[in-house]
Amino acid sequence: MASPIRHDWTRADVAALFALPFNELLHRAHSVHREYHDPNAVQVSTLLSIKTGGCPEDCAYCPQAARYDTGVQAQKLMSVDAVVARAQAAKNAGASRFCMGAAWRSPKDRDVEKVAEIVRAVKGLGLETCATLGMLNGTQAATLKQAGLDYYNHNLDTAPEFYGEIIHTRQYQDRLDTLEHVREAGLKTCCGGIVGMGETREQRAGLLQTLANLPEHPESVPINQLVQVEGTPLNGTEAIDPFDFVRTIAVARILMPASMVRLSAGRQQMDDAVQALCFFAGANSIFYGEKLLTTGNPDVEHDRALFKRLDLHPLEVVEETDTVHADILEAEAGSCGNGCGCSAAA
Repeated sequence: MASPIRHDWTRADVAALFALPFNELLHRAHSVHREYHDPNAVQVSTLLSIKTGGCPEDCAYCPQAARYDTGVQAQKLMSVDAVVARAQAAKNAGASRFCMGAAWRSPKDRDVEKVAEIVRAVKGLGLETCATLGMLNGTQAATLKQAGLDYYNHNLDTAPEFYGEIIHTRQYQDRLDTLEHVREAGLKTCCGGIVGMGETREQRAGLLQTLANLPEHPESVPINQLVQVEGTPLNGTEAIDPFDFVRTIAVARILMPASMVRLSAGRQQMDDAVQALCFFAGANSIFYGEKLLTTGNPDVEHDRALFKRLDLHPLEVVEETDTVHADILEAEAGSCGNGCGCSAAA
């Protein structure tokens, strides 16, 4: 019998998982992973930002915040034709899903209408669609759903009690409200957080507890390791111990058995052995490509070589129509470079 899907995890439950001996935790996480997933398949993802920089938020990790001098220049929303060209190129490379991110705190209705036009055009190529645009109200979420959007990305970033140390320009409840609007509109969710921002293990447990106790587990859970960018307040933060990062992946897998757990931002700072441990612990999705939009990412050839050494293969996705897409290149966004799901601060 497969491990049950639960939404009633206590903080003590999650803290107890983090406290398990390392090998015991990995054994438990891998056992759960095998119940729900092919342990040798990894979803492969790339990124596109359709509107970069100039965000009014103060997220302490984010180079797209206008108030920080990080060298990221504000750009306007890309045209429909320009986005469609990128989407077509992704499809030609084997993509089955295409996601677009825009650096807004919360888009205006006219912005949402423009993105809806883009979504319809990308959907017309036969691709699944994903977006991350910041906070949404119910009407805006419904507009995107009607345009054909399939997934919406909006991260919690960290535990409720640590959130105020990282962001002051919006409340934690704002994030939860957007997720509720997205679910009510019938959209699938991608939601995770960032570790290594100076939080404690207890606070990492708080982030994962909050994610696991949402009314529905996110279909995708990106776990990001802080990418320190010069000019942001978190530059110079003491790096998380690599084994603590692996523990976070393992606990996420146990708490949310059926979700895709994405080894997201920060892979450039991880050696191959740490990545291998993450895959064993339950990570089954990665960002793929030479740039994670505003920060670096392991290059394509290195990733291919790593997959070969570990006998991993790109996930074969069976769509609801029973059409099989092999070697997918899924386009996702998180364009601040920390995979915050914001494209600046969502």
